[in-house]
Amino acid sequence: MLGDFVLRACLAGIGVALAAGPLGCFVVWRRMAYFGDATAHAALLGVTLSLALNLPVVLGVAAMAVAMALTVALASGRTYAVDTMLGVASHAALAVGLVALSFLSGVRVDLMGYLFGDILAVTAADLAVIFGGAALVSALIAWRWRRLLMATINPDLAAASGVDAGRERLILTLALAVLVAVALKVVGVLLVTAMLIVPAAAARAFARTPEEMWGLAVAVGVASSLAGIWGSWTWDTPAGPSIVVAAVLLLALANAAGALTRGRRADQTSSAGPAGASAVSSSESESSSSR
Repeated sequence: MLGDFVLRACLAGIGVALAAGPLGCFVVWRRMAYFGDATAHAALLGVTLSLALNLPVVLGVAAMAVAMALTVALASGRTYAVDTMLGVASHAALAVGLVALSFLSGVRVDLMGYLFGDILAVTAADLAVIFGGAALVSALIAWRWRRLLMATINPDLAAASGVDAGRERLILTLALAVLVAVALKVVGVLLVTAMLIVPAAAARAFARTPEEMWGLAVAVGVASSLAGIWGSWTWDTPAGPSIVVAAVLLLALANAAGALTRGRRADQTSSAGPAGASAVSSSESESSSSR
């Protein structure tokens, strides 16, 4: 019979998936993967700060993630290209965090747990933080959904409609920092971005509308968490990386299913003649534009 710690681990994975689903869609649409890495890697600095000042780890991680996200957002594109700035910030934050941890004397640090997560050690208090953060992120995205979507799809149209694209970007930045703070115990700082990108990428293969992509991304994230925990329990593998491996396998299956669907449409087009080709092309373009 499964122990209580496995049940808590499953609930923690579900909680992170609920927050990562909608936020991951925007990370994919806006191509913010490197931005997510920089924010997540800064979490290690937050861990060091929390341990040094004897503060709750979640508080330090959230503060440092917000600081890094705002710094990168303000500095990108001024002196260096955006990808260069993000690459420097991401790896510098990780390296400085690791070095800073080595200076903490008399403090035992589970470095592997912070880097790759320790979901099987989640407590009831951790669950409260995870679901509280997930509820905050989901509510924030739902509240600003139309504005965020407009600013993502067409910034010029958003500006003409009175939507401040910079403010919407700031909201995404804050939501990303909250997610990093609550997901630290589940998948660690090195794999947080994977939980954002992979489920959203898998959902994109089937979603016809942004709302469908949100729902499918959450479903893929939940399935990945449960499958990864089951695999970790069965084969005694690290839980955090196992969750990401499960998500990648689901992404591969989604791409394979998408390829089969496109192949069937191509066969239908060739057998239906020019009229059928026009209809299928029109359907695919409508589906593509809705994403």
